[in-house]
Amino acid sequence: MPSMSHAAEDSQDRRSDEEIILGVDTHRDTHVAAVITILGVLVATATFPTTAAGYRELLGWARSFGVLCRAGVEGTGSYGAALARYLHRQDIAVIEVNRPDRAARRRHGKTDTVDATAAAHAVLSTRATSIAKTGDGPVEILRLLHLARASAVKSRTQAINQLKAVIVGADPALRDTLTGLSNTALTRHCADLPTVFPTDVATATVYTLRRLAQRIQALTAEERELQRHITAVLEAHVPQLLHRHGIGPDSAAALLITAGDNPDRMHTEASFAALCGVSPIEASSGKTRRRRLNRGGDRRANAALYRIALTRSRGEGRTRDYLERRATQGLTRREAVRCLKRYIAREIYQLLQQINTAQTPRTA
Repeated sequence: MPSMSHAAEDSQDRRSDEEIILGVDTHRDTHVAAVITILGVLVATATFPTTAAGYRELLGWARSFGVLCRAGVEGTGSYGAALARYLHRQDIAVIEVNRPDRAARRRHGKTDTVDATAAAHAVLSTRATSIAKTGDGPVEILRLLHLARASAVKSRTQAINQLKAVIVGADPALRDTLTGLSNTALTRHCADLPTVFPTDVATATVYTLRRLAQRIQALTAEERELQRHITAVLEAHVPQLLHRHGIGPDSAAALLITAGDNPDRMHTEASFAALCGVSPIEASSGKTRRRRLNRGGDRRANAALYRIALTRSRGEGRTRDYLERRATQGLTRREAVRCLKRYIAREIYQLLQQINTAQTPRTA
């Protein structure tokens, strides 16, 4: 049963057709919910477990006070992801709410109930307007596969560095046989070392090299399998993206993860550009009119756009002509590439909107 921390005495007399707004402060094991009216009056607060039954109780509890159409949820990308998906399936608009600023917390204090109420007020005042990612489609599949692949690549890199560090301190006779080999040949050679029991430094070195090499081979096979799955998902759902020049599976996955399963939540291509960190920011003052580099946004998507820009600058005539024209206008190559990334973001956004429009009837 939910733990009630506050409830209005006249909740039973409240009109069932009155609109209410739900605010949720999410945690790993529990979610604290608050309900307010469209006039900003706090109706009730309660705590629910992060279980399937807890989600059903939370929704039923909130709907007992009126008509629920909007919900402000903190942490929709972490602790609140499952709740956001559940509410979205119930045709409730889930608004992503950031944590209150420090000034507000100094004035009002910090409790879970205060944060849940603040989330509801953020939706009511339109201070929070960003629609949360649904996280229930092929992009979520890509995110999970991309997460596992990135972990495998990181672990493989660490194992390769450890393997080379062990070789540096190995006996000269063993080290000479491994000098000059490529990473692939080095891994294969170390994996074929004889099986020995570590009894001294020499045998312990051989044993460690063999183990590390076998780990590298296993991680390489895992990474390639995950890459095949990622490519298969992309070809099944967004093949148009892979057909564009310079966009490979890694870049396509990074851009799709940033956009989410519901790219229609971004109403303009400027929103997607800002999300990728390629929209210039005004930094004007007085008579000075200038814009500075945007260092915000998703840096992985920003890096993907940069890779696409570099690839096109080498193999696409239209892109080379654009860079040369910007150079004649006085821009450095770095500045021209920044402008090019902005145009590529516009192209990607328009393509995502076309894909989303084409898939909507089938999804419905």
